[in-house]
Amino acid sequence: MPRILLIDDTPEIAELLTFSLRDLGYEVFAAGFTEAVNDLIVQQRAAAVVLDCTAFDMSESLFDSVRHHPDHAELPVVIISDMPEQADASLRSRKARKVLLVPKPFTGAQVGRALAQLLE
Repeated sequence: MPRILLIDDTPEIAELLTFSLRDLGYEVFAAGFTEAVNDLIVQQRAAAVVLDCTAFDMSESLFDSVRHHPDHAELPVVIISDMPEQADASLRSRKARKVLLVPKPFTGAQVGRALAQLLE
């Protein structure tokens, strides 16, 4: 069962998404926005990260933090964004790999499909 680190700054959404991903067979550890994302990846032995922050620049800064860590440069990341065009342009400018965007509004199934694609 793949372990997923979910970073979401809205506790209610984090709870719903956690239940949905668990129903899809993932083991989920949820946390609010934190600069200690790399520590959590190690502590939770995460196979992938889902970032859902209200402001895209918050998710973007966490993504950069993950990618700049030498052990996490290839870790799969799903970013949920209410600004998918801006997010896509930002990630393309970084030549980001192993990352998928899920636009808001979203379903747990969409996030699950993105995770499955990245983890295959």
